[in-house]
Amino acid sequence: MNINFELYKVFYFVAKYKSFSLAAKKLYITQSAVSQSIKNLEIALDSTLFYRKNKKISLTYEGELLFEHVEKAYNALNAAEYKFAEIHGLKTGEIKIGASDTVCKYHLIDYLESFNEKHPNIKIQVINRTSPQIIDLLKRQSIDMGIITLPVDDKDIDILNFAEVQDIFVASYKFAPLKEQVLTFEDLSKYPLLFLEKNSQTRQNMDLWFKKEGVHITPEIELESIDLLLEFAKIGLGISCVLSDSAISAIEKKQLFEVRTIKSLPPRRLGICTLKDVPLSKAAQAFIGEL
Repeated sequence: MNINFELYKVFYFVAKYKSFSLAAKKLYITQSAVSQSIKNLEIALDSTLFYRKNKKISLTYEGELLFEHVEKAYNALNAAEYKFAEIHGLKTGEIKIGASDTVCKYHLIDYLESFNEKHPNIKIQVINRTSPQIIDLLKRQSIDMGIITLPVDDKDIDILNFAEVQDIFVASYKFAPLKEQVLTFEDLSKYPLLFLEKNSQTRQNMDLWFKKEGVHITPEIELESIDLLLEFAKIGLGISCVLSDSAISAIEKKQLFEVRTIKSLPPRRLGICTLKDVPLSKAAQAFIGEL
């Protein structure tokens, strides 16, 4: 049978209120329209659904059976509508974000705190990965969005600019004579250098830039964490290349100093990446709006 759902809706209201006139009022239609709908439903089901007794209407056995199922369906639809209203009102939902440890700590955590205060029932999951790994997670739809180091050349990815960041070289006072100097990159390459691992977009950008400058750099130590690069620099293992924001505290405490070079490293851009042509949830849209 291919029965118009509106007929079931009219039946539900008549059965619930045991009144054609009250059902018409609740549905904002005429009583004759209610009567016609019930008649059409009875014809379609080849069953009598109501009978009159003492000027009141009651459900027949078939009517009781139908109402039991229609009521469950109607309540389920109402529950679904309520859930959608909650989602649109940001009273429920989930966001999965991919970002590096450094981005989380120095660029994302304040936004996460603010968003959580405004929308405490939105579940937030953050997955720490490198930029290439975040792109892979996004394309497998394991996350809703990622904060990555640009550039990214992928036709399946949409990018919104998020922030511009600066990398600097820092060292402990074991290398104190360098504090008053301005080094060429050739000079810099003669010292033990501590860089991020090659699989990070930040390191790939850096290697490309040094290559353009005609300088070959071979790091003494490669690590996956900016914070570890800072700690290794503090104990004098070499000159670390780190995010300037990450080094402010250590420089103020005189645990480290900035090693100046004849040219500054080019600023890096961070971008918000999403999967092209894949709709974002209301929660994800709202968080991107915050960013």
